Amino acid sequence: MTTTSFLDEIKSLIDEDQVIDSTKDNQPYGNSGHITIHPQTEQEICDILQYASNHHLLVNIAGAGSKRGFGGEMESANILLSLERYTGIVEHHAGDMTITVKAGTSFQEIQNYLKPYNQKIALDPFLPQQATIGGLIACNDSGPKRLGYGSARDAVIGLRIVYPDGKVIRSGGKVVKNVAGYDMNKLFIGSMGTIGVLSEITIKLRPVTKDETTMLITFPNHKIEEIKAFSIQLLDSMIEPICFELLNPELTEIFSGEKSFALLISFEDVEKSVQYQEEYLKKQIPKNAKMKKLKGEDSAHFWQAFYQLVPNALENPKNEKVKAAVKIGTVNVNIAPILKESSLIQDTCNVKIFGHGGLGHGIMQLYIDGAEVDVIDALKKLRSLAKMYNGYAVIRHLPFNLRKQIDTWGEKPSSFFLLEGIKEKIDPKRMLNRHRYVGGI
Repeated sequence: MTTTSFLDEIKSLIDEDQVIDSTKDNQPYGNSGHITIHPQTEQEICDILQYASNHHLLVNIAGAGSKRGFGGEMESANILLSLERYTGIVEHHAGDMTITVKAGTSFQEIQNYLKPYNQKIALDPFLPQQATIGGLIACNDSGPKRLGYGSARDAVIGLRIVYPDGKVIRSGGKVVKNVAGYDMNKLFIGSMGTIGVLSEITIKLRPVTKDETTMLITFPNHKIEEIKAFSIQLLDSMIEPICFELLNPELTEIFSGEKSFALLISFEDVEKSVQYQEEYLKKQIPKNAKMKKLKGEDSAHFWQAFYQLVPNALENPKNEKVKAAVKIGTVNVNIAPILKESSLIQDTCNVKIFGHGGLGHGIMQLYIDGAEVDVIDALKKLRSLAKMYNGYAVIRHLPFNLRKQIDTWGEKPSSFFLLEGIKEKIDPKRMLNRHRYVGGI
């Protein structure tokens, strides 16, 4: 079927101004479509998927488009289903502390809506102004505050999903205490849109904390073992940081002007609790370390800048330089040595690496900047480094032409047969986000 023929048929299902011929779009990150469709209702999503299924068309799914560089071996499908116009608050039960939202709603828009109610979603995704709630749930995105907040799998209590054939299913519920049946929500969170289109998402909320402090502790002597020992001491203490990250010298320099390793520690609680933890931390820091405290607007501005650091598909590659992002998961005590060795990879490969890792949860984010061949070399070395520490490396951002040279997900897990079986059951035609997930699912 030609693009022109199914374009005309699609326009009979949805308003013409919601359908765009995008065959000539030059999208460096791939995961696009010959035509782009902007549904505004769940029924329109159902109609489009049913049509695509009946005509054996391939569908890519996007929100705002910031994560187009994350996985995918297809430059373009028949249809790009964009949910950026499918927005809004469906329900908010302030007393029950739950909210139901449409998948295309931006994360920041939801937080702004909740602010007058003194409530918030306890997640901290990168690019909160641009990222849609559906996109961050589908990718299971989380930031440094995952230590205290948890991940999307902890926050989501209910979903409405449109299956590839256009049927709607519901998982979970709209109350926090829901123990009936299997927790199907977790099946779809992090599935990269390969087994269904998220339509509505119900999330449990938390009160906005009364006080917050962000501490940046720099270590000028670069003694990683000293930092590691101090970190273990804090992990064994009574303090409960919401964020406990180690920053490499390149990243520290951006925020402090000092090129050294640094600890980024954040507390959120009532004022007395935050003050107690601040004082405890001041008494424990090594003599040669320097501590900078950020409160109020200064702290908010810091985090706003921090969340914008990640390379994303809303940026266009400039000149011959490319940007990449890789997520490494390992045992938390390995964060420090991996960050230190990544500095050697930076020098060997002639790239810039900005990195930070959670000393409480063991998840590390590295952002790489350099020439194409050097970036690929650095990614391969970082994956080998992660494997050496019994960890994994997932490439979260890379232009399409480079993704063809290195696998996004790395080796298939031992549970791959289960993932493949689920995909076969739900999407036997493999029409949704084909080759976007582990092992080419």
